Amino acid sequence: MPASDWRTDETTALFETILRLENREEAERFFRDLCTLGELHDLSQRWAVVRLLNEGLHYARISEQTGASTATITRIASWLQHGEGGYRLMLERLRGSRLRGARRSQRLAGR
Repeated sequence: MPASDWRTDETTALFETILRLENREEAERFFRDLCTLGELHDLSQRWAVVRLLNEGLHYARISEQTGASTATITRIASWLQHGEGGYRLMLERLRGSRLRGARRSQRLAGR
């Protein structure tokens, strides 16, 4: 299957299902049933690499911290810069939620 043909009825059904998860516990249960431990490790490792790349860490340091090969890190960096934009979207959302949480904590501390 060509890389451009990754959108299928099956992937659409999967994404629609994921969007119906209501919290982290549901996500944990669903993904543990869906994925092998190796697949969960690989997905988690990739997301860790994305976050470390976003922080500006050098590939060798990221490899030391995550165990990912430099080839994997290079591939993830390419997708971070030139992919579908999903990594950037989630990094921005997480940054926004951390900022909102920090502001909320400051307001509560000022009471």
